[in-house]
Amino acid sequence: MPDEVRVRITVNGTRHDLRTEPRTLLADLLRNDLALPGTHLGCEQGVCGACTVLVDDVATRSCLVFAAQLDGASVRTVESLAGADGTLHPIQRAFTEEHGLQCGFCTPGMLMGACELLERVPEPRREDVEEALGGNLCRCTGYQNIVRSVCAAGRLMAGQASDGQTSDGQTSDEQSGVRA
Repeated sequence: MPDEVRVRITVNGTRHDLRTEPRTLLADLLRNDLALPGTHLGCEQGVCGACTVLVDDVATRSCLVFAAQLDGASVRTVESLAGADGTLHPIQRAFTEEHGLQCGFCTPGMLMGACELLERVPEPRREDVEEALGGNLCRCTGYQNIVRSVCAAGRLMAGQASDGQTSDGQTSDEQSGVRA
């Protein structure tokens, strides 16, 4: 068995001082050592995006990163979104209201990818969402409701839920083909 390495990592605001094998993937550390099962493992090759978490505020495939590489890093998982009292984060609320999930397997990765996007681009266009989540695979929804969910979440987070925009982030003029 290889020697263990020491990793100091902050996960969802809690600092952890851990010893782990050098080959332990971040996804495995989160799921097995820290009991955070929301990070899903799909392809384990970085292709599906189900394991996406935020490492120092950047969307990262946790199945491709060794935990030992993250000494001193800050990680946010899907468990960080809901409030301590169970209140849904605006992104979670929008996914629920806009039917942005079905089986739910890809949802944690979609939510965390959306979180990173919305922190960079508070009011994303459809194209922004498609680019940001383009590497996250969903076998159920066909993506339209996911895109609408992220745009709606942006409006919720900006406090603009009723500003004349439709649920996919377009104004009524944009839907009819009129561009400003």
